[in-house]
Amino acid sequence: MADEAKVLEVIEIARTTGKIKKGANEATKAIEKGNAKLVAYADNVTPKEVVMHLPLLCKEKNVPCFKVSKKEDLGAAAGLALSTAAVAIVKEGDAKSIIEALSKESTE
Repeated sequence: MADEAKVLEVIEIARTTGKIKKGANEATKAIEKGNAKLVAYADNVTPKEVVMHLPLLCKEKNVPCFKVSKKEDLGAAAGLALSTAAVAIVKEGDAKSIIEALSKESTE
């Protein structure tokens, strides 16, 4: 399991230097279109059905997928005042090398 702080950090870097999609629906669309470079989703989302398809979809499309414990942390990393269920990085920006390193670590 990847270090949660590292995953949140990579989202912050991509937010400022690249491009991210916020929310489970946007993340799902990015994965399906083949644009997602990395996906992170929150464990404390209710109902779980909102995000439970993401790891499977990521595996199918060969996209690194990480779980973080709190949607509030994910929202903060994405630059939101609110929490978010999921975030997809679509343009890495300066986070490219960190994403590559994280991609080597297996997900769940």
